[in-house]
Amino acid sequence: MFKDLANIASLMKNAQQLQAKMGDMQQKLGSIHVEGTAGGGMVTVTASGHQQIVGCRIEPALLENPDKDLLEELIVTATNQALEKAKLAAAEKLQEVTGSMPGLGDMMTKFGGG
Repeated sequence: MFKDLANIASLMKNAQQLQAKMGDMQQKLGSIHVEGTAGGGMVTVTASGHQQIVGCRIEPALLENPDKDLLEELIVTATNQALEKAKLAAAEKLQEVTGSMPGLGDMMTKFGGG
């Protein structure tokens, strides 16, 4: 019975540590910015570690004689690249948090966290 109580206490302590680390991770993700580019840098999209688009830059030359289909394709390509980089950055931060807690990283991956 005392062993069970010790296990529960250990789980509670780990949960509190994880909660603190996750809060720290969320803050760090907000400060991460990654870029995706397309058309040789003609379109650049910036995403945060929260996988939100926070900026988009289009070279003025691309707007002088706009090709709607080309512009749409470049924006989509740059956006997808930025979001993929943001996803990878978030996964790295999650690994940093869960890596110190054996078994938790595997569990988070199974439930969509990594």
